[in-house]
Amino acid sequence: MFVRKLFRHIWPKIMEYKWSFYLTFAFYGLRVFLISVLKAFYFKKIIDLISSPDLTRVALAHELYYLVFINILIIIGDYACSRFGAWTIVYSQSNIMRELSNYSFKKIINNSYHFFSNRFVGSLVTKSRRFIRAFEVMYDTSVYSFWSTFIILLGVFVILFVQAPKIALIFFIWVLFYLTLVSLFVKKRMRYDFNKAEADSRVGGRLADVFTNIFALKVFSAREREQNSFGEVTQNEQKHRNKSWYFGNLQDGVQAALMVIVQAFILYLTIKLWISGDMSTGTVVLIQTYMIIVFDKLWDLGKATTKFMEAAADMKEVIDIFEIQPDILDSKNPEISRMKTGDIEFKDISFIYDSGQKVFNNFNLKIKAGEKIGLVGHSGAGKSTITKLLLRFVDVSGGGIEIDGQDIRAVLQDDLRKTISYVPQEPMLFHRSIAENIAYGKPEATQEEIIEAAKKAHAHEFISALQNGYDTLVGERGVKLSGGERQRVAIARVMMTHTPILILDEATSSLDSISESYIQDAFGELMKGRTTIVIAHRLSTIQKMDRIIVLDKGKIVEEGTHTELLGKSGVYADLWSHQTGGFLE
Repeated sequence: MFVRKLFRHIWPKIMEYKWSFYLTFAFYGLRVFLISVLKAFYFKKIIDLISSPDLTRVALAHELYYLVFINILIIIGDYACSRFGAWTIVYSQSNIMRELSNYSFKKIINNSYHFFSNRFVGSLVTKSRRFIRAFEVMYDTSVYSFWSTFIILLGVFVILFVQAPKIALIFFIWVLFYLTLVSLFVKKRMRYDFNKAEADSRVGGRLADVFTNIFALKVFSAREREQNSFGEVTQNEQKHRNKSWYFGNLQDGVQAALMVIVQAFILYLTIKLWISGDMSTGTVVLIQTYMIIVFDKLWDLGKATTKFMEAAADMKEVIDIFEIQPDILDSKNPEISRMKTGDIEFKDISFIYDSGQKVFNNFNLKIKAGEKIGLVGHSGAGKSTITKLLLRFVDVSGGGIEIDGQDIRAVLQDDLRKTISYVPQEPMLFHRSIAENIAYGKPEATQEEIIEAAKKAHAHEFISALQNGYDTLVGERGVKLSGGERQRVAIARVMMTHTPILILDEATSSLDSISESYIQDAFGELMKGRTTIVIAHRLSTIQKMDRIIVLDKGKIVEEGTHTELLGKSGVYADLWSHQTGGFLE
């Protein structure tokens, strides 16, 4: 099952470079046949000639010159195959690894929002990189060990069958028994290697989780606690690693014993045949030479198989991710987007999270094109869920959502999101320059457009004060900037887009009061002509909205303007009176 999955994903990429791939096996197969099989056979002929009493020195010299010439050709052929093979394997392997890296990136980012919210980012990064390195190991072992061993075994068996049929039969039976036993060991060890790979990924995930939250670790003096917790994770990894290694030692011991037994038996048999005159000196030397070569390759085969299975375990983790179907899929026959003005309607929608938490049941909401609304309510009321549904990070359980009369599920997700600009409450920035972050929604933007957007977001002042200005790298997730600075860069990024719908998840909550007043003015310009949804954590930010929607447990309990709602002395008025420092309690 796993092998089929593996080949389904990697074989198409290999076939993009099939000629260099096939030539790699051809060159290395020919090389190992020449140097390990054919060369030993011609040395056998030389020994038989030298030990022959029937040839004169002149005749012997003539035959020896011929055999030496053949050996020189073999050496030249070996060198040529080595050079050509080295070029083809570098070319094919490097290109296939690049293709697989791009393929892995594409498959992972195509997963839904839910996929990433339930996984460690660090673990995903670790698995993705190990996937590429694992392919390199599997390719190398396939060429240098598995393929080479197969060619040697085939060549040795054919020549021995002609030169010494009895030895060939014994050799053939023993090899079959040996390979069967090794395959059983490998099958057993695969489980240990898979568990070891999973434990290693958990270690990587824990590292990323702690490093990401290093500020919290320092503030809460949790260093010792995290060290103990990390020690438990690494102890679990050690347990699975030891199981794999101890089993590997057992496998090595059994393989070595089998080799010693058969080598001693074949040595005894060949000497007995030589003494009886049924085998030439050259054939005795040939058989012992082949035994050394074969046992050396078979011993390496055991080690290579271990490496191969460890690499397969690393690949399995990512292959399993590749097999996951995204929660949110595009329509098989998508419509061309007609979403131009931003008229939004939630029609009898129902939504339940995977945990079983019901958020909406037959929920209805209509937002006119160009209307500015604020969403208000306590935590868990459904404010953020509305934006997730609108962006199709999650899908409704029932009913539908339409923009300009078109169901959002009928168009491609990319087309849907091109109609919506979103400023999250806690914006994350790429570890790139400020200019690249601002222009992320419009990569072709000019420097003048970037600066203009920054000015509107009141970010130009602090950016200009930085040593490298707009070329300043912001650090991972924008950690080099303050919360307010990150927020303003995120707002400037939205300023670059021209979408009919704008979502602000309390986008000014990280700003100081002076910056907020500037931003509110900028938002007035930004909202013109756009349908705007503001998720409010401070009611002061939505007083000027056309309409305020008050949510409670997934239902609209009130709606109207700020003044109208205060006059009703209802839920909104109660929330307004219970604000603390401008925030909802």
